[in-house]
Amino acid sequence: MSWTKTEIHDLLIRQKAFFQTGKTLSIPFRMEMLRKLRQAVIAHEQELTEALEKDLGRHPAEGYFCDVGTIVLEINEILHGLRCWARPEMHFSGLVCFPSLITRVYKLPYGQTLIISPFNFPFLLSLGPLAASISGGNTAIIKASSKSGHSTAVLSRIISETFPAEYIAVIDGGHDIADLCLQERFDKIFYTGSPSVARHVLQEAAKNLTPVALELGGETGNWCVVRRDADLRDAARKIAFFKLLNAGQICININQVAVAREVAEPFLELLKAEFARQIGSDALAHPEYPHLISESAYDKCAQEAEAYRDRIIYGGQGRRETLQYQPTVIYPVQADEPIVMHELFCPLLPIVPFDDDRIDELMQLIADREHPLALYIFTRNKRWAHAVMRSQQYGGGCINEVCLHLMVKGVPFNGIGHSGMGAYHGQWGFREFTHPSTVLTGSSHFNLPLREHPFTRTKNRMIRLFER
Repeated sequence: MSWTKTEIHDLLIRQKAFFQTGKTLSIPFRMEMLRKLRQAVIAHEQELTEALEKDLGRHPAEGYFCDVGTIVLEINEILHGLRCWARPEMHFSGLVCFPSLITRVYKLPYGQTLIISPFNFPFLLSLGPLAASISGGNTAIIKASSKSGHSTAVLSRIISETFPAEYIAVIDGGHDIADLCLQERFDKIFYTGSPSVARHVLQEAAKNLTPVALELGGETGNWCVVRRDADLRDAARKIAFFKLLNAGQICININQVAVAREVAEPFLELLKAEFARQIGSDALAHPEYPHLISESAYDKCAQEAEAYRDRIIYGGQGRRETLQYQPTVIYPVQADEPIVMHELFCPLLPIVPFDDDRIDELMQLIADREHPLALYIFTRNKRWAHAVMRSQQYGGGCINEVCLHLMVKGVPFNGIGHSGMGAYHGQWGFREFTHPSTVLTGSSHFNLPLREHPFTRTKNRMIRLFER
């Protein structure tokens, strides 16, 4: 369907009316809606994975692992903790507030929320934030990506069959439809995508002072550092797996690998061997290898690879009719070259050699660039690795592993600066879609006149005594 400004406005008015009934404030209601969402995902698993295969060429197992099953785990975590998270916090008001001894902090919903989701994980990155929005007691409109058309169609149908539109609805369309949504006055906006579009989202949200959560890939991409003491075979295996996943179209994927010059050659041989072991000697011939989302994405990938044709040591071929491009290793690449100065979002993998005894200079270079969404380090020196992870600015990451921090229960998924703001998953998602309101309960007995005029010398001494 082609949405108009009037239709979007009318939908938002209906959602506001539904929110004002107070129905979404009920914790049992939220939990019932979360169960309905979980059941809808489980019941339509095959349709969801088939849509992912049509849009992105993803194998059903990969689609389930990365989108469908992960959503179910997310909803289960929320259902398990919601009653506790939503309970008002009780605080002692302090002697300064005597005789009003009790203060409560209520976790209140924002109201009408807008979730703008991307193409690369069209279900995880729409239904994940939706589950958080439901847990907070909000209504929601999902602006789904027009690039992943099959997934958006399935998403729209599932949501419309599961929830009334005045509570949750899906809007499809391109950037023009997203702009129509941003022109409306929502109470909270959650956007996943690129930093360039995020700037526009923030500009539009600022007109209504609407709070925004952003999950972005980062302006200069995510680094993976392989030191000379690393387990090279283990690092190569995990890096190859991650770069193959969704053909590199992942916001937390590795943008470039910095490898110690002393072990660069053996590492590269192991990396090439791992690509071949996991996807075959020619990824284009393997039935499980995903494809890029569009012709423009393919062309951008192919053109960038062509610019580094003389340094491609693995891969470097594509098939435009299927939108597939081989995992492609480019070596050597200097840290200031254009290919490592922006997010790639494709299967190209630049390798940046560095001298291991100058590791501090490399980490300073990474720190001086825009903050990445993820940081990965491979080394046997855990003490050094943890020191780095405590001092760098990034969203999240792993030591001697890749991407699995995304799967851990009870921890936030977030970015910082050009890789985002805010956080979600589990309780962090509940916090993101609620705002804390402090309420003091007053007393009509034993009220002291210390705060009232006139301020005598005795009162002044007593006030200072209480505050101390």
